[in-house]
Amino acid sequence: MAADRARRARSGPRGAPLDAAALTQAGEAIGDMPRRADLLIEALHAVQDRFGCIRHAHLRALAELFRLPPVVPYETATFYAHLDVLPDDAPAPPALTVRVCDSLPCAMAGSAALRDALRAALPEARVIAAPCMGACHRAPACAAGHRLIESASVAAVRRALAEPPRRAEPPGLDAYRARGGHAALGAAGDPDALSALVERAGLRGLGGAGFPAARKWRLTRAHPGPRHLVVNADEGEPGTFKDRWCLETEPHRVLEGMLIAARAIEAETCWIYLRDEYHHLFAPLRQAIAELRAAGVFRGEIHLRRGAGAYVCGEETALIESLEGRRGYPRHKPPFPGERGLFGRPTLIHNVETLWWLPEIVAGGAEAFAAQGRHGRNGRRLFSVSGRVRDPGVKDAPAGITARELVEEFCGGMAEGHRFAAYLPGGASGGILPAAMADLPLDFGTLEPQGCFVGSGAVIVLSDRDDLAEAARNLLRFFRNESCGQCTPCRVGTAKAAALLEAPVWDRALLTELAAAMADGSICGLGQAAMNPVLSLLRHIPEAVP
Repeated sequence: MAADRARRARSGPRGAPLDAAALTQAGEAIGDMPRRADLLIEALHAVQDRFGCIRHAHLRALAELFRLPPVVPYETATFYAHLDVLPDDAPAPPALTVRVCDSLPCAMAGSAALRDALRAALPEARVIAAPCMGACHRAPACAAGHRLIESASVAAVRRALAEPPRRAEPPGLDAYRARGGHAALGAAGDPDALSALVERAGLRGLGGAGFPAARKWRLTRAHPGPRHLVVNADEGEPGTFKDRWCLETEPHRVLEGMLIAARAIEAETCWIYLRDEYHHLFAPLRQAIAELRAAGVFRGEIHLRRGAGAYVCGEETALIESLEGRRGYPRHKPPFPGERGLFGRPTLIHNVETLWWLPEIVAGGAEAFAAQGRHGRNGRRLFSVSGRVRDPGVKDAPAGITARELVEEFCGGMAEGHRFAAYLPGGASGGILPAAMADLPLDFGTLEPQGCFVGSGAVIVLSDRDDLAEAARNLLRFFRNESCGQCTPCRVGTAKAAALLEAPVWDRALLTELAAAMADGSICGLGQAAMNPVLSLLRHIPEAVP
């Protein structure tokens, strides 16, 4: 009773007191930004960009400005790797942070040695390891602040810091239209006709899951509006950089595909979620959206949002949570986003590459697109190829091409002094196959019998000079670090697996049992597929396992 009376006697707000100076600073940083909960991450970015970090007092101030419980800005800010949350009395972080990619293609190119060299050469900077930056074809890569540096070295980083940043200048709307752009948008039929066309083309979602696009459209349109369309530009799978290539090469083609898909589901609002690692694309995309608005080609709204460093936000429901201003925790399904997605409304989520192909399918016809596949498969794909090949990069190739054909016909063969030993057909979670199985078609449904999948089309080529067991260790460390922590099978399983792989002799039975528990119990694909590299090594290349 005495404790109850004491609690009732308290006056004023609970928790940390509101700091007037921090309130002013936060207010100035976010300016005239609407105080809506879905803009919280944008507000956190604004504070971070202004002050180089986010103090606890700033979080309390944002809670006040956005009328949120104080825990909400804290749990959101501390979830994302690119937001630096510090106590009020902690020393300020160094003015320069250099993130060095440690994902598999960059590790193969010597990123660990680069990180050590940068720490020695730049003692004034904070040099840290970071996950994939979408520059696997020009490894090793690092980012000095927001500036991506490819084929990185100490000298290259010094040069980049001495030069003014160069803004990406992709083609504008007028140039795109002069080459026939928006002809497909003008010719696109009604939603039913569009769905039938895309169904005949055999287009699937190309972010990894491969769900038929036309079926996804129909499922979303079956629920009453208003509806949203979300562009998932948060590719973070190690080895994947095709979406970056699309947005650098022809952003208006991606946006035209977005508008075609919006017409197919009768969406009223479009959202683009761009990973923060692609910071150089934010301003050009904002300009491209402004050009669309000025041209009056879409009556609805188009919003551009910036991620904050979380691989799991590539998962569609985690992306929705992030768009709504929260931690990127995947949701339980059902309901699926097509029924209840962003802000509780029916939502279509498409990967950038899926949208890339829509103008070509509408303008050139479904049958013409489908006929370009190989080995009985339909259409074309953009493969991100990295590793031990002469000419890595994004390869526009027939769907169903084999890894051997991809290396020989599109990549100039293996790099000098390297012999084809193994490959990852679908990035970190797609498994590892030996070169003896490089004649399997790369497409949805062709690799699953081998315990692998093509996923996002990220092909990482390994040679006889690579340690395959160490490659698997690298991939499991990535999954351990990127697990959102929401579900125990993934949070504990990835950490346990990474530890087990450090043993001098792998416990095959325990690893197999752990993989089954993770696949059965994890909420999303991260935990469900994290053990694929290990299981495929045990099954197909057991001689590489200690």
